[in-house]
Amino acid sequence: MSTQTIQKTRKPFAISLLVVIVWFGITGVMGPLFGKLTSVQENNNSSFLPKGAEATKAADVIATFSDEKTFNFPTLILFEGSSTPETFAAINAHISKIGALTLDGTSAKISDFLAPGQQITVFPSQDGKAILANIPLDGNSLSKILPNDKPVLPELIAALRADIKPIAEANGLAPYVTGPGGLLGDLFSAFGTLDSTLLLTTLGVVAIILIFVYRSPILWIIPLLSSMFALSTAGGIVYLLAKNNIIDVDGQSQGILSVLVIGAATDYALLLIARYREELHLHESRFDAMKSAYKGVWEPILASGSTVSISLLVLLFSQLTNTAGLGPIGAIGIVCAMITILTLLPALLLLFGRWIFWPRRPHFDGDDHVMSGPWSKLANGIGRNPRKAWVVTGAVLLLLAFASTTLKADGIGTVDTFTGNPESVVGQKLLVTHFPGGEGDPTQIVVSADKIDAVTAAVKSAPGVTEIVPFVDPMTKVMKVVNNKAILNVTLDKAPDSVEASNDIPKIRELAKSADATSLVGGTSAVYHDVRAANNRDNKTIIPIILLVITIILGLLLRSILSALVLLGTVLLSYFATLGVCALVFNHVFGFAGGDNSFPLFAFIFLVALGIDYNIFLMTRVREESAKIGTRAGIIKGVTVTGSVITSAGVVLAATFAVLGLLPLVPLAELGFAVAFGVLLDTIIVRSILVPAMVHEIGPKIWWPSKLQHEDIEN
Repeated sequence: MSTQTIQKTRKPFAISLLVVIVWFGITGVMGPLFGKLTSVQENNNSSFLPKGAEATKAADVIATFSDEKTFNFPTLILFEGSSTPETFAAINAHISKIGALTLDGTSAKISDFLAPGQQITVFPSQDGKAILANIPLDGNSLSKILPNDKPVLPELIAALRADIKPIAEANGLAPYVTGPGGLLGDLFSAFGTLDSTLLLTTLGVVAIILIFVYRSPILWIIPLLSSMFALSTAGGIVYLLAKNNIIDVDGQSQGILSVLVIGAATDYALLLIARYREELHLHESRFDAMKSAYKGVWEPILASGSTVSISLLVLLFSQLTNTAGLGPIGAIGIVCAMITILTLLPALLLLFGRWIFWPRRPHFDGDDHVMSGPWSKLANGIGRNPRKAWVVTGAVLLLLAFASTTLKADGIGTVDTFTGNPESVVGQKLLVTHFPGGEGDPTQIVVSADKIDAVTAAVKSAPGVTEIVPFVDPMTKVMKVVNNKAILNVTLDKAPDSVEASNDIPKIRELAKSADATSLVGGTSAVYHDVRAANNRDNKTIIPIILLVITIILGLLLRSILSALVLLGTVLLSYFATLGVCALVFNHVFGFAGGDNSFPLFAFIFLVALGIDYNIFLMTRVREESAKIGTRAGIIKGVTVTGSVITSAGVVLAATFAVLGLLPLVPLAELGFAVAFGVLLDTIIVRSILVPAMVHEIGPKIWWPSKLQHEDIEN
């Protein structure tokens, strides 16, 4: 190597080394913070409601009935078996002392987390076959952390289960810790695997795919390492924002952050590395090759990242704080992935040189090696008969899209949220066979003190109501009145967190307001109803905004209105086709009870925003080639040179989202399947066949109104 060449490469090499050092410094700071992200989660539905929701207004008034600003969050312990005076006395005596139980070897006691002014109660069932204990927890305390840095609720539930087992067995009873506390505790435990099993599995799956794609024992480490740097940085930023109450994080958003960042970063890495390998055949200097590759990929990566991140930020318009929180969390992840791949990855590749591709090391030979193989055959086959290709694929997608009308996405109860049968779910199902479904967790109506009798008489006829009693002061046993307001506790015959119970709320509110126009209906069932109503509103308002945003970005990127509309139409068709397949699979294969009514929105965000990425990767290359050889020849070459890398990217993204299915939670399993299947459908069918066939059929007019539509080099 000549002295002049050495001097020419010294500066970019030094810059690359500096970039890598800076990134190691950033990750050294952010990595440990990412490890603490689980500690700032909030998974309580009621805390996500907007201030204007009736359940929120009711909760604010109900809080005034206690000297503390708290809300009752009941944990129920069901003892199934013969309820004799002897067994009841034994259980009652044991439960009365349970407040002294310490948590996980710390000094914290269960009594530290009981709702002020509330008492632990034990009562038998009318059928004499069960005993129920109600442990009224302070809902506000559940977000606290124990001295051992573990969240309170799952440790409290675990302590209860370990403590009651011996006394239950000694009296021939089967114990189940359930109710809102038990169910949410099991939900916390399920989300607790996010920082270990989910992340490790995602990395393992991506590593296997990258090894297969590159057929190199070394190269796969570089993009995977880059994606980990991106995730650590994003997780650290999110932790700092959540710690300072700027955004809200729940288990779902943390899980999505992990798979989203790793999947997106790996996708961007695949695109850059593929173009870099291509340019290494055309440039002797790897620095010149990277410069040329960078010029070809920075715009589509930036457009792709902008599309997804802006689409996610539109979630800020959501009425629910957890959905709105996912917006900036996901956007931060995508931006970190984009910046990492555009800075760290090129620097690492340049530091290691060509040998990193071993044993398939690209040589400076001018060989346009990507213009042969199966993708070339597919592209030329589409070029020979484009109309048949787009008509057949379009018809199949339309047929699948019709099945989307059978999708059940009107909400699911907490017991149906788990794919398995944890103790809380089993207990909740047994609970309703011995007690009214709402026992221990009533719907609460705030009424004027002088309208108690009128509201009681009106609400008695509401569906599902089994009992209505005024709220009494636990100490004086007298009905409590605050600011001329009283509370009616309404027991329903259904589980309070079920869809069926939430469906009863509108009628209860209607009847209550007919007797007292100022009444407010709150409680668990009301919270679930208001969450579903907010989700339905979000589906109708946020999706159109995202469509508009994506259309504008596509139009600016491709300098064409027609191409933007065509691409958006194909992705929408793919989205509804995916929903159709989901309906068939969820209803008839997995046997899910239904889907959360936020599912269509989340599926839309990830399928449309991420699905458009592959069209961006394809069409930016097609536009580049069309300016040289014409649109119809350009689409053939575009499909040929991008086919392998885009398909690999689609497989990676599908695999990362499919990992969500490992969590025992129906909403995440459904989202994981939908995105995985939808991305593969979009990658293999839409981007590989439907879009190329339509572009070939339309010809240069696809670039309307840009000047490229008039190119006279068109063949």
